[in-house]
Amino acid sequence: MGFAEKITVVELETDPYPIYARMRREAPVAYVPAVNIWLVTRWSDVEFVAKSPHLFTAEVNTSPVERTFGKPTILTTDGPVHKELRAGIDPKYKPKAVALYIDDLVRPIAEKYLAPLLAKGGGDLMAEYFEPISTLSLARSFGFHDIDMPTLRRWFYGLAQGAINFENDPERQKIGDAVSAEISAVAERIFERLERQPDDSALSRMLHDGMPAGRTRPRELLLPTVKVTLLGGMQEPGHGAGSVLVGLLQNPAQFAALRGDLANLLPRAVDEGLRWVAPIGTQTRQATQGIELGGAFIPAGAAVGALVSSASRDEARFAEPDAYNLFRDEGPHAAFGFGQHFCSGRWFARAQVITALRVLIEGCREIALDPANPPLFRGWEFRAPTSLRVTLCR
Repeated sequence: MGFAEKITVVELETDPYPIYARMRREAPVAYVPAVNIWLVTRWSDVEFVAKSPHLFTAEVNTSPVERTFGKPTILTTDGPVHKELRAGIDPKYKPKAVALYIDDLVRPIAEKYLAPLLAKGGGDLMAEYFEPISTLSLARSFGFHDIDMPTLRRWFYGLAQGAINFENDPERQKIGDAVSAEISAVAERIFERLERQPDDSALSRMLHDGMPAGRTRPRELLLPTVKVTLLGGMQEPGHGAGSVLVGLLQNPAQFAALRGDLANLLPRAVDEGLRWVAPIGTQTRQATQGIELGGAFIPAGAAVGALVSSASRDEARFAEPDAYNLFRDEGPHAAFGFGQHFCSGRWFARAQVITALRVLIEGCREIALDPANPPLFRGWEFRAPTSLRVTLCR
């Protein structure tokens, strides 16, 4: 039995990076029974899988995303349907569009949640700052204006249980299914209003943009992608921001340099944090035919996980890849994926992280990790600090 066959879900959830490093050396493409998927670990192979839809389709029969959210989704389809779904969601999240509204959207939320943390001299930045900013910013831009923070966070964690359920755990699936049904009921009411009264929200644009006058895209076509976008959009920026800050606080000289040149170095710091700990680890595909890759033979119909998290730490591309270094100059990371499924919300997510960190850094003279509660990272498909306890000083 090879070592890949002995990998457990617990080991992946605890820290997948040593596992991925060993796989890159010894078994860069391997079947991992614990998660019922072939994992691809090297940058070149990950990019090849993601950019070869004729060999590796996004339409995966065993997709936990489709099992939980329904289908088609923007993640799990190719060709005309994928193009149609992106045509609805892209306009709100293109870089020029994002630049017009991101500061007005994110800054008031960030300032609101930073104030009580400053008043008490610190707290858990994940639960009390980054996650609220991420969930509320996405929900408000999307059109879920009246949903409160506890509900949005519960939605995220419930959707995540279904989306990462590669092992088909019935308890995880039950949680994901319940939240998926709840979101469907809320979204149906919003769709009904927006069909009659369009606005500038992403939901409205998904219904109306590019459609003939008097027609909208069908709700059943859009609803699974709404859930996918809620999950990714609520998760990726907040979790990415937490990882960026951990990297900076664990490297004081880099943090000091950043404070001295925030405008130029903050975007670099964010990109390095997304490389160092990818918030979303995998682009999932299905082999359309038997194919040899990375010294292994993947059979037709097999589910394949192209690990963008592993690609972003590939020694063949990045020097000392396990180290956080905002000054590295080795090309882009893979955290937003490759190919036609390159994350449609990447500009929104990145700009949101930059704004949240800017408000925090400009508002605090000192930020320090709580030595009694060091940050603990968890997850392989979704990875971030479980908490980020800090002390703050104005």
